[in-house]
Amino acid sequence: MSAGGGTRAIIAALAANAGIALAKFVGFLITGSSSMLAEAAHSVADTSNQGLLLLGQRTSRRSPDVEHPFGYGRDRYFYSFIVALLLFSVGSIFALYEGIHKIQHPDPLTAPLVAILILVVAIGLETFSFITAIGESNKIKGDVSWWGFIRQSRVPELPVVLLEDAGALLGLAFALFGVGLAMITGDPVWDGVGTVMIGVLLGVIAVILIVEMKSLLIGEGATPGELVAICDALTAGKVQRVIHIRTQYLGPDELLVAAKIALEADLALPEIAQAIDDAELRVRNAVPTARLIYLEPDLDRSLSAEL
Repeated sequence: MSAGGGTRAIIAALAANAGIALAKFVGFLITGSSSMLAEAAHSVADTSNQGLLLLGQRTSRRSPDVEHPFGYGRDRYFYSFIVALLLFSVGSIFALYEGIHKIQHPDPLTAPLVAILILVVAIGLETFSFITAIGESNKIKGDVSWWGFIRQSRVPELPVVLLEDAGALLGLAFALFGVGLAMITGDPVWDGVGTVMIGVLLGVIAVILIVEMKSLLIGEGATPGELVAICDALTAGKVQRVIHIRTQYLGPDELLVAAKIALEADLALPEIAQAIDDAELRVRNAVPTARLIYLEPDLDRSLSAEL
């Protein structure tokens, strides 16, 4: 579900941003608004970002090989990290530069009503993309808050698209603020102020994404709920307890589980093998993403010491 849901959200965002970018560039050429230019650059960056997310999904499906025995699942994390960097460099820094330049050297706007009309249409398209991302995220979000989902999700595309779309909607509101005040007051400095606000917003979103994607790229383990479910699944049948366990996501849909488990004493070799097979089956039923499971059987030495 995660790959399909993420793809639908990405395609919706890509289609919306491509159309919006074109409209904003036309609006900038007509009005000369720096807010409109900053928003156009923002939409171009977002469109490129969605292309990178789709590329990451495609390359992550490559089969394991000798050099990469655990596959290429982390490609999705890598390209999501690149998206965050692009959002910061192309979106935030460009908007800050353009806004500061406009404040220092204000130029009057021409046909500001055209800019406002384009921004209103863009808000409608971005809202469609945002609603799509929310709908796909709700399928896997569970009971956690939206901030918790962004922090805990192992599916990188949905948090990226959610934050991009939320940032785009706020950015459009800032652009409307700048262009509107510039039109009402006749002072084009407000257009530059709106542009700076867009730059700061994009910078904050980019930093959040960089931190989260870096954490996923380095390697995150199972969530607390998943870890409890895995330990509960292991501790059944002839498994007395989990001595220690390590987990790591190799990709959004593939969790590695390595654990040392204490088995009942005096088990024959076939019984040990069956106990391990049964434990692996229970874990996969409890946490379907746990696809790679390595279990090391041992005796419960704490019980042996007590006896």
